[in-house]
Amino acid sequence: MANEPLLQVKDVGIQFGGLKAVSNFNMEIHQGELIGLIGPNGAGKTTSFNLLTGVYTPTEGEIRFKGDRINGLPPFQVTRRGISRTFQNIRLFNELSVLDNVKVAYHSLAKNSALSSILRLPSHFSEEKEMEKKAIEFLKIFQLDQYKDEEAKNLAYGKQRRLEIARALAAGPKLLLLDEPAAGMNPQETKELMELIAFVREKFDLTILLIEHDMNLVMGICERIYVLDHGVLLAEGLPEEIRNNPKVIEAYLGEEVHDEHA
Repeated sequence: MANEPLLQVKDVGIQFGGLKAVSNFNMEIHQGELIGLIGPNGAGKTTSFNLLTGVYTPTEGEIRFKGDRINGLPPFQVTRRGISRTFQNIRLFNELSVLDNVKVAYHSLAKNSALSSILRLPSHFSEEKEMEKKAIEFLKIFQLDQYKDEEAKNLAYGKQRRLEIARALAAGPKLLLLDEPAAGMNPQETKELMELIAFVREKFDLTILLIEHDMNLVMGICERIYVLDHGVLLAEGLPEEIRNNPKVIEAYLGEEVHDEHA
């Protein structure tokens, strides 16, 4: 169906012991949308990302991606189906080079068997060469190619964020989940990040769901916004609707933020 959502989350919840971390969560994202997921600390945002990517299995409800149910699939299978993510706390292989950090994503999609690698068959070297070529192309897009031989830990913070996004995109997703990508960034880095998100969305025909506390970023680039509070969906709508929603203002944005954007 042409209007079928790319991602459909229906009545999803998860319980840890007696605690319901997320309850009756519903969300629909269509191809090409850029959606925000906001809420106060402890609202269940990252838990929701973990449910969407297979880190957690819902205790209720279902998640469908491209029409197929993905509940219970392990993270590597979710990635192979076309969902990639970044993390609130940057998770790079710090001791590996910038280039190898991107190549890791390609290895998760490798077609050749482990046996061809062990036996050092020509097909192994051919695939390795192709992976390196593609990885360098990604680094050029993110203006990181001049650092390809540097250890990831030596990059400045903003460049580490860009590298993490580059690695997530190298897996060839249709849906990219960004968990607080502007965390720890200064205003100039945040501005550059907004431009980067808009650029990669267009270039790679991506659908993007992002968690973010920077309201200037969220209101500036998101087309629709979902608001969680204590694991429950509080509101959903256009940025202007969310900005002026009394429940959202009370629970999260605060009158000061509301006035700032009025």
